[in-house]
Amino acid sequence: MIRPLTSYFFATGAWFLAYGMQTVLFAWLVTIVLNASPDKVGIAQMAYLLPGTLFMLIGGSIADQYGGRRIALIGQSLAAIIAAGLAVSMMLTSLSYEKFLLFAVCMGCAQAILTPARDGILPLVADGQIQRRVAQVSLIQFGVQMIGILIASLADALGAIVMLSIQSVVLTVGVFAYQTLRIPLIQSARTQSSILHQLGASIYEGFNSVKASSAMRVVVLQNVAMGICFMGSYIVTIPLLIREVYSGSSTEMSIVNAANSLGLFLTIMILLRFGDIARKGRALLTAQGLGALVLAATALDLPFSFLTGILFFWGMCGGIAMTMARTIMQEHSPEDQRGRMMAFYAFSFMGAGPIGALISGYLVAWFGPSSALAIASLAMFAVVISVRLRSDLWKLT
Repeated sequence: MIRPLTSYFFATGAWFLAYGMQTVLFAWLVTIVLNASPDKVGIAQMAYLLPGTLFMLIGGSIADQYGGRRIALIGQSLAAIIAAGLAVSMMLTSLSYEKFLLFAVCMGCAQAILTPARDGILPLVADGQIQRRVAQVSLIQFGVQMIGILIASLADALGAIVMLSIQSVVLTVGVFAYQTLRIPLIQSARTQSSILHQLGASIYEGFNSVKASSAMRVVVLQNVAMGICFMGSYIVTIPLLIREVYSGSSTEMSIVNAANSLGLFLTIMILLRFGDIARKGRALLTAQGLGALVLAATALDLPFSFLTGILFFWGMCGGIAMTMARTIMQEHSPEDQRGRMMAFYAFSFMGAGPIGALISGYLVAWFGPSSALAIASLAMFAVVISVRLRSDLWKLT
């Protein structure tokens, strides 16, 4: 029998392999194939992220009530169908901006269902080693994500239909991995009230749990700032920077995305090699602050090789920040609310993403991609300084 942890790692790896492909494909389709304006690029990315704002908390509540494995399996199945659907549609008719927006919204809905359910499963297979398992999952995430990014670099040669078909097959493999996963089911107590009332009460209970924990509360607030400043920069400003400043296409987009993922990957390898970090809050703030300053250097319009190096180092900082934030949330979550707690964690980041994407699109239109990156980076640095001075996160162990 396959160990639950092995099945979980395999299913997670399949999702992030497909996600690595999508990171490049999405930006390539909207910026290069459709040649959309900066504001339309921002709107498209907002359309992908907006379902996370609307449905992530619902997804976490449903996962707690009906089991994370079942909901994760449904979410990943939907994602596979959506990718295959766009491929078939492009075989029959040409790609339009409206069709692309529909694909973005549907894929965002699938991710909103899957993400909190998948993250909520981890403590059930972690054998009491939460920080180590979080680091291992992050290692798998960014390792296979790099492979997905490299596969997507062939988009110019193979075309979007082939890439989307490969993505659908990879997601389907992950569905089969979830089917082999056997974990205990921890459910919240159900009442005879309506489903909507149960969901509302469940989300409200989760909100109160986050609010009551100073550690989780600050992590969620930090995530909001990262979603606005960093995610918008990553998914909107950097692809536009590559198109408008470096005259690049899918190859250049893949190179910088792979460099970023490599930085994340190496940092997590180091964390696994040297063991757990004692002062998680201090590591989180330091990594975010350094990352913001490094990203601001892109405003200097450096050669492409320097841009790649900057995004590599930014990835190294992100590896520490993401691992520490996720560990803090996992360790402070009530056992029967893990799906909801990880939903709030994902919601705070992904939910702020649409705002960041929209703002980034307009910042690029007004100031250009280089200045837009500098503005977002310095705003994030100001948030880090404020959190350092006004909270106890620096002292958190």
